[in-house]
Amino acid sequence: MLLGGTDLTLRCNSRRIAKNEANMQNSEELMSNDQRYYRALEARDSRFDGVFFTGVKTTGIYCRPVCTVKTPRASSCLFFSTAAAAEAAGFRPCLRCRPELAPYAIQQNLAHAVWQKIADGALNEASLETLAGQVGLSSRQLRRVMLQEFGVTPVELAQTQRLLFAKKLLQETSLGMAEIAYAAGFGSVRRFNALFAERYHMAPGSLRRAVLPDGDGVTLRLAYRPPFAWDAVTAYLAGRAMPGLEAVIQENGQAAYVRSVRLEGLQGWLKVTHLPEKNQLALEVAPSLTPVLMPLMAKVRQQFDLEANPAVIQAALEQDGLLAVPIRDYPGLRVPGAFDSFELAMRAVLGQQVSVAGATTVAGRLVQRFGDACATPYGGVSHHFPTPQQILALPLDDLAGIGIPGSRAATLHNLAGFALQGGLQRQASASVETTVAALKSVKGIGEWTAQYIAMRALRYPNAFPAGDLGLQKAAARLSAPASERLNEKHLLQLAQAWSPWRAYAALWLWQSLTSEA
Repeated sequence: MLLGGTDLTLRCNSRRIAKNEANMQNSEELMSNDQRYYRALEARDSRFDGVFFTGVKTTGIYCRPVCTVKTPRASSCLFFSTAAAAEAAGFRPCLRCRPELAPYAIQQNLAHAVWQKIADGALNEASLETLAGQVGLSSRQLRRVMLQEFGVTPVELAQTQRLLFAKKLLQETSLGMAEIAYAAGFGSVRRFNALFAERYHMAPGSLRRAVLPDGDGVTLRLAYRPPFAWDAVTAYLAGRAMPGLEAVIQENGQAAYVRSVRLEGLQGWLKVTHLPEKNQLALEVAPSLTPVLMPLMAKVRQQFDLEANPAVIQAALEQDGLLAVPIRDYPGLRVPGAFDSFELAMRAVLGQQVSVAGATTVAGRLVQRFGDACATPYGGVSHHFPTPQQILALPLDDLAGIGIPGSRAATLHNLAGFALQGGLQRQASASVETTVAALKSVKGIGEWTAQYIAMRALRYPNAFPAGDLGLQKAAARLSAPASERLNEKHLLQLAQAWSPWRAYAALWLWQSLTSEA
């Protein structure tokens, strides 16, 4: 009788628990975005950093969800998808959490692609009509798209990004006001001062912080969503670094990435180090590059994949048992991008049918024989990468002289011409399939090379070079039962479950081979 009663009680409790769980799930589904965002704000959830901003009506300030101030009441909060929308509503940026540090909330649609172009300074030099033409819209259509998606016009978005970047330079550097104004994309110091005072109700100088010089250049901080597998990412870059152009060095027991820079007619160098306690990277730049800090910073953010949301990516991929172990061993692994898409595309061609070490060797010869010499504080960084014009001007025999077949030298020529026609500039509305097809139209570039360029240089998260023997070998070893190697067709079938994050799956597969070695 006692056992029967206990069993009945357990069954009743189980039904009650199941009912409660179902009710909770239904309430989660019915919960509004504002309620979800407030929960994230209460938890200071870093997964939402850059996804939304909170405007606090009682203070007139807007913050990141990771801000450490006391959480305001829900009734005092308004939520915005961009900093520009918060500022258009009359809110000023928080001086503690600093919205300008937030990672971007990257999504795969036209509006977000345009947003990123504007955030990276596309309207600092070009007109709205020029930008609209680049994405295949009229300026009127572009304005409508941005208003529908973000509630602000392209010009309002550009103004907000300039102000936030200027605020960043005020708080992190000792640059003069004129240098800050022009680096942030303002046409004059007067315009900078006026808009700053109008939007933030203070003079720019009031934000100036005492900055102690800690190196030979200007240092900026770049935030990311944790975790970040810094050692794995720098090890990947180190194995593929082109001698003379770039290197991974050791400083104070930690890896640092250094390289030469040539951008918009200016020359210099940069160094990137990790600040794990702050969830940031430190970017040190030669003083000569101050006028191009905004586009330069955007390139570094892309190279180190700082907009990635590892929690979302890992949650999607770790459901596949094949990837569970490498994800567990290397949480926060990024897809290392490229500072310059032409450099990486050339490196990809040099890597056709040879080992990583072999490709690195011939790439170094290309840089040091045909690139322009430059001065940097780093012994292993002595040249710039040759431009497409320089490559096209070289006789094929000279190119082949670095130790490659004549057919591959011809492919380098073909690729340089393709780059000069804008072929290596990612189009905002182009799919990965369209982009890969365009790359394969270059004589000498096949599926593997095109997918690799799309993955790393053009930042398509679903690109996947299934023809890579290393990927086939890694997938075979991790599958059950293990085998020597899968073929390309079988690997593509497996990879269907990894969309839209197949590029990240590729990095974890490659990393698993490193672990075994």
